[in-house]
Parts: sequence; structure tokens; C-alpha cells
Amino acid sequence: MSRKPISFRTELPLLIWLVIVWGALWRDFSPGNLLFGALIAVLVAKFFYLPPVELSGRFNLLRAIPFALLFVAKVVAASFLVLYLAVVKGPKVRSAVVAVPLRSHSDLMVTATGHVISLIPGSLVVEVDRSTSTLYLHALNIYQEADIDKIRRETQDIEAGLIRIMGTREEVEALKAEAVTGTERAAS
Repeated sequence: MSRKPISFRTELPLLIWLVIVWGALWRDFSPGNLLFGALIAVLVAKFFYLPPVELSGRFNLLRAIPFALLFVAKVVAASFLVLYLAVVKGPKVRSAVVAVPLRSHSDLMVTATGHVISLIPGSLVVEVDRSTSTLYLHALNIYQEADIDKIRRETQDIEAGLIRIMGTREEVEALKAEAVTGTERAAS
């Protein structure tokens, strides 16, 4: 199988991540073990096709801290909601699979959004369509169309937060333009 060569600079984050995972799996971060992990990482990257993870080169810590706090609050609130639904409503709870189209077509952004959503109790990513950047979520407590719209809006808000933290400059600009357009529609 021939593939387009990927530059070392593009593959470096993947290689570093593989070495960190190697050390964590062995619970040994000694130089010898990490060197062997680096050798394994290079071999894995060379002989197995792993799509390159294209990073934007930016990480906004001032956006990440409030996002993390909001995430923790959502986890706590959703945990209590799931507890309530399990104890009070039991098997009468209705659920649905909801398609949520995302703005970003970046594999990293789609994956990060999916992971954040899956970590919040009451929702789980059951399918990802890479070609359209659509997440299919299994969500609890869905009774009407407004509940579906709420799930879509919350998921897209999480994606917007992740774009502000680590998206490309183009994605951030598109998000700002979308906010301006949305504000103009609300005013009219």
C-alpha cells in the first residue's frame, strides 16, 4: 500500500503521544523504556497507516479553564438528572438517537467533541460520519422536538468551546462570523 509521505514534524505529536502511552502502560518512565517506546512508536507510524493529526498550533488557556469548569458542572448536573430518571421514572424514560452536524471537519475536533459529549452522563456517541462531520448521539429524556433541538444546540456549543480553545484560526473566524449573523437575525 502506497501512501503520501508524512513529514516528521506532522507526525511528531503522534509519536510523542505513543511514547507517553507506552510509558503509562508499563508504568515506567525510565529513559531506557521511553527510548524503546519511541522505537516502537516509529515502527508503528512507519508500517501502519495512521492518519496524521493536524494540530492548529494554538491552545487558548484562558478559554480552556472556563470550559473545564463548565464541563465539570455539566457532568455533576447530568449525573443527578440520570439518577433522578433512573430512580423516579425507571423504564418509562424515553431516549432517541439524534444526528448532530458539526461545523468543523477536523478529525481532532470531531473526536474531541465526541469524547466530551460521551463523558457527560445521559448521552453517548453511537456513530460518527466523517464525511459529513456528523455525530449520532444516544440521548436520554427525549420527549419532543424541542428536546432534540436542545441536544443539538448543547453539542454544537461544546464544539464551539473546543474550537475557541484549540481550533484553527479559520474555524475561530467562522465561529465569530456565525455569532454576528446569529445576532443580526435575533435583532430583526
